Amino acid sequence: MKKNIGVLLVNLGTPDNPGVSAVRKYLFEFLNDPRVIDLPWLGRILLVNLIIVPFRAFASSKIYKLLWDDKMGSPLLWYSQSVAEKLQTQLPEEFTVHLAMRYQTPSMDAALKEMRLKNYDQIIILPLYPQYASSTTGSTLEKAMKIIKKWYVIPEISMISQYYDHPGIIDTIEERAKKFNLDEYDHIIFSYHGLPERQVDKVYDDGIPCSDHECETKITPLNKFCYKAACYATTRLIAERLNIPKDRYTVGFQSRLDKNWLEPFSDKLVEKWGEKGAKKLLFFSPAFTADCLETTIEIGDEYLEIFEEKGGEQLDLVESLNDHPKWVETLKDLVLKRAQL
Repeated sequence: MKKNIGVLLVNLGTPDNPGVSAVRKYLFEFLNDPRVIDLPWLGRILLVNLIIVPFRAFASSKIYKLLWDDKMGSPLLWYSQSVAEKLQTQLPEEFTVHLAMRYQTPSMDAALKEMRLKNYDQIIILPLYPQYASSTTGSTLEKAMKIIKKWYVIPEISMISQYYDHPGIIDTIEERAKKFNLDEYDHIIFSYHGLPERQVDKVYDDGIPCSDHECETKITPLNKFCYKAACYATTRLIAERLNIPKDRYTVGFQSRLDKNWLEPFSDKLVEKWGEKGAKKLLFFSPAFTADCLETTIEIGDEYLEIFEEKGGEQLDLVESLNDHPKWVETLKDLVLKRAQL
């Protein structure tokens, strides 16, 4: 008898619409996650619900309105749906692909309920974040476990933690970069979503901070699940594939909430290169599998404005993986390698 396998793709999430109420609802769920803001319960509740959400909802709503597309709505949701649909056509008939968002809709609760009712022999959970971080992959897998542990019948479960070094991802980014003549740019910046330094420090049980684990230069048995180490490793793989010399690129981290986040900060790198007289910058954003607020608006609009204020002229962004065929092939390979047929 053929086995039936359910595949759950999970991306981070998006408001249902760019209105203030929907954005507030999204921020409330997202920022109250203890893996996202890993402060003691009372401190997190006070910070998020009395300070961050009330003050950020209106400002974030304005930014989401700039991002929202008449056709797509939320690009992150649209591309995630497109990838799920295309992956379904690429997999054998034994597989059924489902999509969920860690926050908001389509919810993980609804998706996993549907999967439970289908009585799959195996469920493969694939978060759409190439580099492991507790606040993304960790949160997604924890949520899945909390839901599944309540089931009376639990099928075989396979969870994929990270895959930044899969050749298919590098292939896809290489294809995206072909649109640009890399030699025309004064400098290239690989920008990743930032994290508080304390979160990468928690990866290590030896009590030694991330900064003392050679995370910027190599992957080791100790730092292999460190987000910072994975980001630098991703950059090295892309740079090697595209023949970018070390002196022509820098790794940066964006979207920080305070100064105690991973450095260097991407916006400060933009300022620095503008002040040095650079006229053209190129950005890669390899932590984001779909273009979203952080790529299209933060890098594409806000960083361009910073660069122009410092004398720069052109700032280009290499498109994310989105629904590129090579990205779909990568997901297919990841799924098939985990499947127990």
